[in-house]
Amino acid sequence: MTNFKISLAAARVNAGLTQKEAAEKLDVSIGTMQNWESGKTAPTVDKFIELCRLYNCPTSAVSFAK
Repeated sequence: MTNFKISLAAARVNAGLTQKEAAEKLDVSIGTMQNWESGKTAPTVDKFIELCRLYNCPTSAVSFAK
């Protein structure tokens, strides 16, 4: 079995959400979403779990930009 990782942005797009939609559902600003997706900052563990639930992907499948 091959393990793969996708970026937060790819996971969001695969879930059919815009940054604005995801930010609203997670109760964060669009700037926060942009920072997470660019790797400038990282979500808290709780928000990361929320992200993965929203994007319907396992936490182990998501990677962070550097």
